[in-house]
Parts: sequence; C-alpha cells; structure tokens
Amino acid sequence: MVSCKSCGNAFEGNYCNQCGEKVLVPADRSLRTLLNTIARAITFADNKFVYTLGLMLRKPGFVSAEFAEGRRVKYLPPISVFFVLNLIYFFFPLIQLFNASLNTQLLSLFGGWLRGPLTTAVLQQGVNLETFTLLYNLKTVGLAKLMVMLFVLLASLPLNVLYRKSNRYFTDHVDYMVEVACFNLFVNAIVLTLIINLTGLGSQVNELTLTILFIMTNLYFLIRSGYTFYTESSWRLVIKSVLMIGLMKLALEVYRLILFFLTIWTM
Repeated sequence: MVSCKSCGNAFEGNYCNQCGEKVLVPADRSLRTLLNTIARAITFADNKFVYTLGLMLRKPGFVSAEFAEGRRVKYLPPISVFFVLNLIYFFFPLIQLFNASLNTQLLSLFGGWLRGPLTTAVLQQGVNLETFTLLYNLKTVGLAKLMVMLFVLLASLPLNVLYRKSNRYFTDHVDYMVEVACFNLFVNAIVLTLIINLTGLGSQVNELTLTILFIMTNLYFLIRSGYTFYTESSWRLVIKSVLMIGLMKLALEVYRLILFFLTIWTM
C-alpha cells in the first residue's frame, strides 16, 4: 500500500485509482527514459501538426467539421496549428498580414484617421519620425503576436449571421476561422515569402498583385470549406464567400486599428 503524492489516496499498484498519478521508480528517472519521452513527444506533435495542416490544405473545412462533430483525437487542435504557423510567420513577416508596420498602418483603410494621433505620439516621444517608426515597428511585432486572436474573433462574428441556419455554435465558427487563418498564414505569408525570397521577385510584387492573390486563394478556400463545414452549395455559397472576403478585410483593418492605438499607448 502506497500513498499518492498528488491526492494522498492510499492504493496498491503503480497508478493511483483516484487521480491516476504514477508511482515513480528509479527507472523513470533514467536518462534513457527521458530521451524516450522527448522522442515520443516530438514525433507525436510533429506527426499531428503535419497531418492536420495537410488536411487543412487538401480538404478545406474538414478539420473544423471533425472538431465540431466531436472527432478530435486524431488531429492537432486548429488553434495549436495556428500558433505554430504564427510563430514561424513572425520570424520573417515580409508579407504584412497580422503584423503591420507603421507604413502599412498609414496606407490602410483607416490610415487617414491615424495621422493626428501619430503626430501627437511623435511629439510626446520627443524624437523624429524616422526614430519613432523604428521604435513603433519593434514594439508592434510583439503586441501583434499577443493580439492576433483578436482578428479571428472579429472575423468569426459575421459567420453567425451568414450561416445562422447551419446548426453551428459560435465556438464552431471560431474554430473554422482559425482554419482560414492557418491557410492564410501558410499559403499567403510563409510560402509566398519563401517563393519571393528564393526567386528574387520582391521588387515586382506590389500591393495590387498581393490583393489579387489573396482574393483568389481565399475565394478558393472559402468555397471549398463552406461546402464541407457548412454543407452550403450552389450560388448562395459563392455569394457568401465573396461577401466573407470583404468582411474579413474589414475585420483585418479593425484589428490593425486597435493594434495601432495599443502600440502607441504602450510605447
């Protein structure tokens, strides 16, 4: 009879029958056991990440549908895939999606509204605009990493209206939008950045080119995933997908607006 280290329950055997805590033996503290544990953890996580991301790319909306239906054990949660891709993206954010430099902010939908607060912030800092821009860009990257889920929540709100008859909960819409964000991070940020860097086409890629590319790839994803996740079809799905692209753009602009004010407030 042994006493559980976690809950104090008296039991026999290697595992507590109350909380499941395992009795540690000398073999559990060996270097071999540690290395085996690390290897299993890395392999398990990597396999699930690659498998789940692959499904998101090959079968848009499938992973979200599986999670909504309660079939989850085979996949890495979409939010985990999102944060891994988000971490990779912020190492080389050439494509401005969730991270927005000061120049990107000033060229955004609400850019005209930001010039007044920007002038005030520069004067308060007592530096010139060039120095302020450098400080701003360094600060906003860290904040964007923390706030990126705000975009997902904002973009999820219209889905409750567009697909109100789909028998999906709000959290299901959020999971679905996380999958959309994963697609954009991987295809329109990470992969596109690698292609631009490897081919040296950076000088030939402008805002118009990126906009057209984003619209085409997102329209493809929203139509395919909408058919799978919302079981929507025909012309209604196309119209809702086109409308959703505009609403996602608006959600991104609102997210960037909040990010701008939070950045200058914390500088």
